[in-house]
Amino acid sequence: MINQYQKINQYQKNYKESVEKDKEQLGKKPEWLKVKLPIGQNFSDVHHLMRASKLNTVCEEARCPNMGECWNNRTATFMILGDTCTRSCGFCNVKLGLPNELDLDEPRRVAEAVETLKLRHAVITSVNRDELKDGGSSIFSETVRLIRQKMPGCTVEILIPDFKGSEEAFEIIMKNPPDILNHNLETVERLYRVVRPQAKYERSLELIKWFKARGLRTKSGIMVGIGEKPEEVLSLMRDLRSHECDILTIGQYLQPTKMHLPIDRYVTPEEFKMYKDEGLKMGFRAVESAPLVRSSYHADKHARE
Repeated sequence: MINQYQKINQYQKNYKESVEKDKEQLGKKPEWLKVKLPIGQNFSDVHHLMRASKLNTVCEEARCPNMGECWNNRTATFMILGDTCTRSCGFCNVKLGLPNELDLDEPRRVAEAVETLKLRHAVITSVNRDELKDGGSSIFSETVRLIRQKMPGCTVEILIPDFKGSEEAFEIIMKNPPDILNHNLETVERLYRVVRPQAKYERSLELIKWFKARGLRTKSGIMVGIGEKPEEVLSLMRDLRSHECDILTIGQYLQPTKMHLPIDRYVTPEEFKMYKDEGLKMGFRAVESAPLVRSSYHADKHARE
């Protein structure tokens, strides 16, 4: 395991050094990436509820730029299975390490938070828990079951890890299926070695196809500005459609800290619009493509469309 992480760190270090050489060309952060500070009573209410219930949100862990907007609309993406991940993705701000003991009471607390907030749509994601036999799929399933029990009218979206491609884990998810099954590709195939070193591009595509074949609405998301080329993004989009992905989100990569992979470029709003237009032509049912888009942005709208 130590050797594996050493190799990953070296790949990522080499990539960062190659990008840093051209960083002067990046320039200042453009106006379209600036967001308002999260304030307001609803924001405070959601924040206090999360802390009182000892719950994690990917909004906070990933430093989502839309947190103020979403929380003020009383929506949030819950992050289950703890706050420590077993994978070392080069873009992610969630801490890496040995996770704590599994919290079997977490699904109940999430469901009660959904009920308290009176959510119409709940999004559930997680860290990777590769040390668990089922990858944490049973906790996902139980969380969905309890949300349905407490809030029958609430639609549910789950953003899952790949579970190492385990169909046993997939079957556990299907015991209490969500309305939308989301699994992010994150980046183009060429960059997996540095961006998602413990994941496999084809495995993620097959996961999406597997759940679509079971009747679920499927979704994926990527970030741009991390080293990809536009033609690679379009190729990825075609791959997703050939594996029957319904919904796609595309947003600008923003470097969480200097320890993470650097930004390669700021993608223009015009390029984002091009991806949306091309995606709709390819047959995606919905495409959210803009600088500040993140995986669960406008997720409630997609669930009802």
